[in-house]
Amino acid sequence: MRKIAGSSNYLRNQTRKYLIKTILTLFFFILIFTLTCYQAIFQIKNVETIATSFTISFVTLLIFRYYQHKYHIYKSGRQGEKTVIKKLTNKLNDEYTLINSVYLKKGGGDIDHIILGPTGIYVLETKNWSGKIICNGTQWQRPGKKLQNNPSVQVRNNTQKIKKMVDSSPLFQGLNIYVEGLIVFTNTHANLSINNSTVPVLRIQQLPDYIKNQKNNRLTKEQVQQIVKQIQDA
Repeated sequence: MRKIAGSSNYLRNQTRKYLIKTILTLFFFILIFTLTCYQAIFQIKNVETIATSFTISFVTLLIFRYYQHKYHIYKSGRQGEKTVIKKLTNKLNDEYTLINSVYLKKGGGDIDHIILGPTGIYVLETKNWSGKIICNGTQWQRPGKKLQNNPSVQVRNNTQKIKKMVDSSPLFQGLNIYVEGLIVFTNTHANLSINNSTVPVLRIQQLPDYIKNQKNNRLTKEQVQQIVKQIQDA
């Protein structure tokens, strides 16, 4: 399988950003808390001053926990994308091309992966979520909590962008090139309950065979190369 690095470094940059913020806020919390304890024991007897210092320490701790949570989210996302790359590399031959981390300058937005091959074009929204996850139609939630980042909406919008881009090219007008959006879960600890999803939802183990077994209008090697270039230039 051919692998092409995309134009987006969003996940890598966000992971790095929140790691730095996590380390810095932890350092400041330890420093402020240590100084506050020292003042309380050895220097300052003013209760209001000590209370204020402990409040600042507590707020710093909350900020640290927030940055730590965000860091783990983006780190998990990067791990999920790496899992997709590894699985597809082992299971799909050189008829297929995988473009990772695509940013469409003209259309905006980041796309996790695009797979192009003889069976069509597949736009992937990769999730490395764990735990109980419920999908009813286009609605996603955890028990008692609606998910803010809706993968059905994300992959639908990204698929429409790629479909529109390909169909608008003079090389492919009238060919109705097959473009499909897929939601792929990479975490083995995800407990999925999928009901009438408007988008195919697959586990990573199912993805290679799903792509190979589709019976769509066949793309030639030359057409795949042309579309890859089109996406890179978009």
